Amino acid sequence: MEELLTQCFARDPLYCKLIPDEETRKRLLPELFKCDLSEFFELCQIYSDSPELNSIIVVSDESEPYDPFRYYLTEALAALKTDEYLIREDPSLKTFWNFVRGKDYLNSRWTAQLHQEERLHIIYLAVRQGMQHHGLSALLLNEVIAYAESRRLMISLETHNPKNVPLYEHFGFKVFGVVEKHFDLKQYCLVREVQ
Repeated sequence: MEELLTQCFARDPLYCKLIPDEETRKRLLPELFKCDLSEFFELCQIYSDSPELNSIIVVSDESEPYDPFRYYLTEALAALKTDEYLIREDPSLKTFWNFVRGKDYLNSRWTAQLHQEERLHIIYLAVRQGMQHHGLSALLLNEVIAYAESRRLMISLETHNPKNVPLYEHFGFKVFGVVEKHFDLKQYCLVREVQ
């Protein structure tokens, strides 16, 4: 999964802004995704198209009850580990400072404006480059949508790539807002209302 996420997000506008040096990005992304995945295994659901992991979708079910102690402890440990990787990889602290400035892009705080806890949040949708345009995004999105509709849940997500917006709109998502802070980068916040 680390390898898939690294491959899929190596040229993502967000990570290109946060880690502008390509060589640093190549070294750092696997460590960052390893850290993310340890958090996701604790707090989220991860689905794939197959055992070969040609595509994955990481979803947080915000409607499920959770243990606040476990949640905040897991988040804090992941943040500490991420900061350690950033500082170790770039002792000049430029990358660390980019992550501090980019915190509004790295979280889903915008969802607080939705006033809706009966909601799923899609954290990552990744399709291996050689498997793109084979319907894998549609397969995973349709599964998440079916699950959400059966439970009357809204779905939220964000993307930093404007080319992704029409794909999500095709599946019934609408742009809720656009975040643009501290960088020349737009975060498109999308929601799919309960149908």
